[in-house]
Amino acid sequence: MAIAKAERLMNLALCLMNTRRPLSKKELRESVEAYREAWQQGSEDAFNRMFERDKDDLRELGLVIDVDENALDGEVGYLARRDRNRLPEIALDAEEAAALALAARVWQQAKMSGAASGALQKLRAAGVPFVEDREHGALEPRIPGREAAFEPLLTAARDRRPVTFDYRKAGAATAEPRSVEPWALECWRGHWYLAGYDRDRGSARVFRLSRITGKVRSRAGAFTGEVPEHVDVRAVVARFAGEGATSVAVVRVRSGAAYPLRQRALETRPLDADWDELDIPHGNGLGADLAEYGPDVIVIGPEDLRADVIDRLRAVAGLAEVGQ
Repeated sequence: MAIAKAERLMNLALCLMNTRRPLSKKELRESVEAYREAWQQGSEDAFNRMFERDKDDLRELGLVIDVDENALDGEVGYLARRDRNRLPEIALDAEEAAALALAARVWQQAKMSGAASGALQKLRAAGVPFVEDREHGALEPRIPGREAAFEPLLTAARDRRPVTFDYRKAGAATAEPRSVEPWALECWRGHWYLAGYDRDRGSARVFRLSRITGKVRSRAGAFTGEVPEHVDVRAVVARFAGEGATSVAVVRVRSGAAYPLRQRALETRPLDADWDELDIPHGNGLGADLAEYGPDVIVIGPEDLRADVIDRLRAVAGLAEVGQ
């Protein structure tokens, strides 16, 4: 009779936590009944696949599993040391507990909702009192992660795994392959961004998730670039978009359009029933931002910004020369 997965995971966890030395796969196969049945009824490969999945599931649940050399036969062994799987006493005040509960509710639209709910359950089991906010229950804070790249990048950043993906820069007609060591993700003005080390360019870069096409693929190996102690993705994106810039660009915006751009304007001047004129902080990357608005935005100056936007629009349209 097939043994339930929950029972199998519990048995594996007990074996790993109640041993004083690393246990090899062979020893675990003999100790856990479900593994022994899988090996007898299937094959060594079937057992290996089941064990690897269970090991990953236990780690996802928070169990720290060490890989070491087995003292008896020299094979690779596994154990979960008790000193590494024991949490200190958790003491949160009312404000801290409320902040954690609010953060967990934020992820209800994303695939992380299960993990967030599980984290709250573990904290409740540890004695942390969470009080439901009935007064503001009608207001639900949410951060949607609609892009398919969101979850694999978040996991890769957490596990420090390099990734590859195809990325289409603003104004580009086609996507290019990128090899990146992901550091952190952050939401800024309704868009998710990834900060990381671009191996091909040998420097730090910021990528907008909505411009990632195709699948995000994990790669083996460790990071080659130094990871900063603190990664302020929002500050990097803000600098790239021209926040805090000293120069000013003048653009005309169609009435009833480009509201995110209007929010950044230093001054807005109505021209007629169809157009407004805006003064926008001008910094690196503003051309890519303006090009996304297409015919709703006309750049008046400076001339280098105007030329940049025209080049980007031509690239999207597939035009090589002015006048085509």
